Amino acid sequence: MTLSSRLAAVAILSLLLAACAGGPGERGPAPLTGASPLQMVAAIEAAAGDGEGELAVMPLRDPMVEDLREQARAARAAGDYDAAAAALDRALDITPDDPALLQERAEAALLQRDFEHAGALAERAFALGAQVGPLCRRHWATIEQVRLVAGDAEGAASAARQVEGCRVAGPERY
Repeated sequence: MTLSSRLAAVAILSLLLAACAGGPGERGPAPLTGASPLQMVAAIEAAAGDGEGELAVMPLRDPMVEDLREQARAARAAGDYDAAAAALDRALDITPDDPALLQERAEAALLQRDFEHAGALAERAFALGAQVGPLCRRHWATIEQVRLVAGDAEGAASAARQVEGCRVAGPERY
């Protein structure tokens, strides 16, 4: 192999390696938040509020699912987000279409830094849920956080507007 062919081979190999590495333009937009996952979940809980004086739909709960939810709460409080997610996954095996359970799993995914999965779970929870009340606000606040992480300013702003659309006053009681 001559010197010029070796140089050509090295140049081609260098170009191929550079192409595989990808440039800064290929990584997508920069995140629009520096919040930690714990701060994101705190923002979601704050957006939900207490629901005082508004319509909220609360389904009956399966006792086995409630035990798993309690296990997830305890694991989350201990900082074991993988165990919390696993308990919620077992609960979802029992009741896969429970919007509150899906939302809790979305928040666990946020804590695990699995933002794409968190967004998908929150969107599914919203689609299956009552689309009003504190739970609805948690869905949209989760979607907002995921879009902020993705660098989607317009999507995050749209989700933030949807949070307020979830407020519906409860019926008058006489």
